[in-house]
Amino acid sequence: MPADWIGKQVLRKVMGRWRPQGKPGSKYITPEGYQAMNRELQTLWKETRPQVTQAVQEAAAQGDRSENAEYIYGKKQLREIDRRIRFLSKRLDGMVVVDRPPEDTGKVFFGAWVEVEDEDGATHRYRLVGPDEADGGRGYISVDAPLARALLGKREDDEAWVRTPAGERCLYVNKIWYQFPEAAP
Repeated sequence: MPADWIGKQVLRKVMGRWRPQGKPGSKYITPEGYQAMNRELQTLWKETRPQVTQAVQEAAAQGDRSENAEYIYGKKQLREIDRRIRFLSKRLDGMVVVDRPPEDTGKVFFGAWVEVEDEDGATHRYRLVGPDEADGGRGYISVDAPLARALLGKREDDEAWVRTPAGERCLYVNKIWYQFPEAAP
């Protein structure tokens, strides 16, 4: 066996779950997205975590912790809550809240609502938001997504070419606005 092969096997065992760090998401967020993430953080910290901590204390008081399912599950739940609290705290600290439209509202920038038409004539509405608030069901797409990157800087009546797994698609920009969807035309 070559030494190189043995070294790779040892490295696999030591770093079995290691993955190279990906590119971090954009630090931009809408005011609504910031409020939602902050609400989740406050709920986890002030309501959920104290309740789970109390349940773990009650389970620990019952005796043998090694076979106590409520205790084991509660500790696991606390670790998950703490992990989410750490993530939200770090993420919110570095966020840039974009709370007003750009000077040139005729171009697609962060926070814009965009109505596009595909080659088949079907129209779709999207809002370019931060990666933490992307929600396809509501039409919110991450500004880091390929579709959003293709739309950035476009004006009405421009074409945007998007590379998809099925090949390149052409989208025509019909409308751009910077309002909430309820107030959209």
